[in-house]
Amino acid sequence: MHASAKSPGLPDLPAIQSLARPDMAAVDTLIRQRLASDVVLINQVAEYIIGAGGKRLRPMLLLLATGAVGRSVGEAIGKEAHQLAAVVEFIHTSTLLHDDVVDESDLRRGRRTANAVWGNAASVLVGDFLYSRSFQLMVELESMPVQKILADTTNRIAEGEVLQLLHVRNPDVDEAAYLRVIERKTAVLFAAATRLGALLAGASEAVQQQLHDYGLNLGYAFQIADDVLDYASDAETLGKNLGDDLAEGKATLPLIHAIRHADADTATRLRAAIEHGDTDALPDVLAAIQATGGLEYSRQRARDYADLAGQALKGLGDNEYVGALRGLAGYAVNRDH
Repeated sequence: MHASAKSPGLPDLPAIQSLARPDMAAVDTLIRQRLASDVVLINQVAEYIIGAGGKRLRPMLLLLATGAVGRSVGEAIGKEAHQLAAVVEFIHTSTLLHDDVVDESDLRRGRRTANAVWGNAASVLVGDFLYSRSFQLMVELESMPVQKILADTTNRIAEGEVLQLLHVRNPDVDEAAYLRVIERKTAVLFAAATRLGALLAGASEAVQQQLHDYGLNLGYAFQIADDVLDYASDAETLGKNLGDDLAEGKATLPLIHAIRHADADTATRLRAAIEHGDTDALPDVLAAIQATGGLEYSRQRARDYADLAGQALKGLGDNEYVGALRGLAGYAVNRDH
């Protein structure tokens, strides 16, 4: 990816974070209050992963979408938005805990994963705690539309987890199958966050759908760009090891493209690398991805989805929150970590 994460004429990530900072501070306070349990291990594991930092992109999207609608957001809506943003972060965090167990990962954001520190059983069970805590928070708001969106979303995420498991070490995964996993594992939670923001602010169903479409396409762009970084970055920048996806037997878009366009012998070697999770083959894999233009093809697909995200915002006006959402579409595809 490019060194800069700023698109011309649009706010960069620090500016967007600055816009959301007061609300995000309230969300962080709420997250820590509602993480609390009298079971010490839950506090330790949950604080470890929540406290790891990260960009808090999903809860921030919910808050920005609330502002993007351009309605007056009173104190009551603000509190509900903070609570729902915390719900979204808890759901995301629980999926990270489960993901790292399934993927047998030992590094995330440059430090050891929770399962590497406490073991798989603790990570899975604390992930379950965060899921159920998110539903407690959600139910407190007593909104059936909110509950339906989040129930449907978490169900789709679970489908995505299973679907990805079925694709592990499967060299026959094509682009369409890859995108189906991304939709469920990443894009649906982005879309839920932005739709919920619009819903809270009293937007029409049509505007809610626009913000849903924005979030969905942003999620695709973000994940494809992430998968490019796994073959175009390093552990220091990325916070995980180069080639981790290959080690886990995951066929992501750069490699799928390479298999499709390489000569028969190279394609056979690439397929074997996926089947065996063979990181020793990484130099050959990188060379094949380079030779077939796999990185540039994947970057362009990410840009295509980012463009669709931008188009979904048409007609919403040009307030600073809409500008921030446009800026995030640029950031998603121009970042280096």
